[in-house]
Amino acid sequence: RGRLAPATHKVKPEEAERFNEILAQARALIADERFLNWQISFPGVWSNWASAGREGGFDAVVGNPPWDRIKLQQVEWFAARRPEIALAQRASDRGKMIAKLKADGDPLWHDFAQADARAADTARMARFNGGKRIANPDYVNTVKTLSKKMPETQSKVHAKGEDVSIGGPPKTIPAPSDHYPLLSRGDINLYSLFVERAHALVKSNGMVGLLTPSGIASDLSASAFFREVAVGGHLKALYDFENRRTRHGLDPFFPDVDSRFKFCAMVASPSRTFATASCGFFLQAVGERTDPDRAFAIGAADFASVNPNTGTAPIFRSRRDMALTTAIYARLPVLVDRSGTAPVAAWPVRYFRMFDMTNDSHLFRTRAELEEREGAWNIGGNRFQSATGEWVPLYEGKMVQAFDHRAASVVVNASNANRPAQPLPATPEQHGDPAWVADPQFWVHPPEGLGQRAYTLGFKDVTAPTNVRSMIAAIVPSGAAGNTLPLIEVDPGTGKPDPERLARLAANLNSLIFDYTARQKIQGQHLNWFIVEQLPIIPPAAYTRTFGPKPAAEIVREAVLELTYTAHDLAPFARDMGYVEAAGPNAGKVLPPFIWDEDRRLRLRAKLDALYFILYGVFDPADASQSRDDIRYIYSTFPIVSAQETAKWGSYRSRDLCLAWINALIAGEPDAAVAG
Repeated sequence: RGRLAPATHKVKPEEAERFNEILAQARALIADERFLNWQISFPGVWSNWASAGREGGFDAVVGNPPWDRIKLQQVEWFAARRPEIALAQRASDRGKMIAKLKADGDPLWHDFAQADARAADTARMARFNGGKRIANPDYVNTVKTLSKKMPETQSKVHAKGEDVSIGGPPKTIPAPSDHYPLLSRGDINLYSLFVERAHALVKSNGMVGLLTPSGIASDLSASAFFREVAVGGHLKALYDFENRRTRHGLDPFFPDVDSRFKFCAMVASPSRTFATASCGFFLQAVGERTDPDRAFAIGAADFASVNPNTGTAPIFRSRRDMALTTAIYARLPVLVDRSGTAPVAAWPVRYFRMFDMTNDSHLFRTRAELEEREGAWNIGGNRFQSATGEWVPLYEGKMVQAFDHRAASVVVNASNANRPAQPLPATPEQHGDPAWVADPQFWVHPPEGLGQRAYTLGFKDVTAPTNVRSMIAAIVPSGAAGNTLPLIEVDPGTGKPDPERLARLAANLNSLIFDYTARQKIQGQHLNWFIVEQLPIIPPAAYTRTFGPKPAAEIVREAVLELTYTAHDLAPFARDMGYVEAAGPNAGKVLPPFIWDEDRRLRLRAKLDALYFILYGVFDPADASQSRDDIRYIYSTFPIVSAQETAKWGSYRSRDLCLAWINALIAGEPDAAVAG
């Protein structure tokens, strides 16, 4: 379709010249982009290929697509071209430096703009059908609403067929992609587009086998696709590999890739169904697929039960992990279940992020900037005041550990482009000083409303299933928090904080058994909220269970208060927990913070872990021997903790104390003197 090229002797010279320019540009574009029309390149594979109802397809598509992200990564791009831009401490600083390139007419600006535009155009083509646009439902609803109030609006729209300035959403929006309807969301990965295209290229009963990053089975952006494949029974096999091969004493599969990186071989079909899928996770050799403990069958119902909201893949390292985890899910609710028509929350929680460390970086100030640019002065602890208002510390995930909001200050290494801000762990002397506060990287004005809380619960977003611990939560003082420390608010419906419930939630999140189940879900290096809300949680009513004279709620209250209140800046939490002088002239005054004692903290956490093993049903008094063996196994899946404690004390002390505390609690002795 189209017109024949004009004969040069029959057209004006300027028209021929213009056509030749266009033709040359088109050929250059074709060579650069390497366009491929599948039907023309493989003419015997489809019939009626020019129509929407074409039939046929490949019997199988097998390959290893590119693993890159489409979105241009500024730090990586500039690191090889202008390192000082990559080393900027804040994204806003980097943006100013890039803007200066443009203002100065630097040729690097042209290269950057071209690369950025190319990436944006590629993403737009993946998300939308070229330039096609469709009616915007939000616009239509707005017009309908206004039409009820202003009948003339409707008549103008219908009579003239033109937009009416209603100050609302646009009349049309880009049409969603027909080619990549499920995997063109968020920051698009190239491999995900190849996966969806491969499923469209095979026959309905054909097979697709691709090697991709493991995110295809675990990322939220891929969840709609993977749910359709896994829960729909179309998954034949999923083998998840670690890049490292330390179990076999070999170099990584891909030497130039981080050893912790994970990739998978996924085999599936668009229409064929399979009773179960053969799955293995954290494999370090192809031959481990035949190890019956590392590779095993997972049914469609298992994917749905363990990840009810997303249907994404769990990452069971062994058959035993699968048995233990699915049994827990059969006994307990998840934090927020979205599998039905309306969300069902086991706890009245609200998740929120105060500041984005990249997008909001223009609001942040370093200490030097506070003193020199803002004219601020210290008003105590790590807080400052200036003519524009109070400046509060911006907490980041790297600053906290379990039950410890003062775990580390932040120091900046300007020569590190990828991770310039590093934690500087608190010393025993600093932890022992209740007046000591950690220094953040930045300070910021507190946001209205969110920043007025006296304390709240946060957890570390950046983590990994191979870290010392994966779920790390702490109650933090009022102030501000970045997206690496997302916050959870327990809303009892009264509009006031509920410290007792917050303490129970903190204890549950920090329990070893909760961490163990979280490790069955974390594929990458972020503990996203969609993962957390699908984890099994102890419901509020379970805390009425008694152990001798004390209910579980009181055991948790005592332990969390002592573990958390080690500094003056959390006095509001202690006060709300009732930790005050009972009588006398100082009645109602908050008592001094608890002394930081590493041994005491280890014992308290072991006691909490014991309690939660019981509440989760992992310890069953009717089969105590098997239960204790299961608990020992769960502890063994935290090898770094085991190595650290064995080096320090000569034994896996937290495990041994936990098992002893289980005996004491089952015997009704919550205040027993447990040695060890």
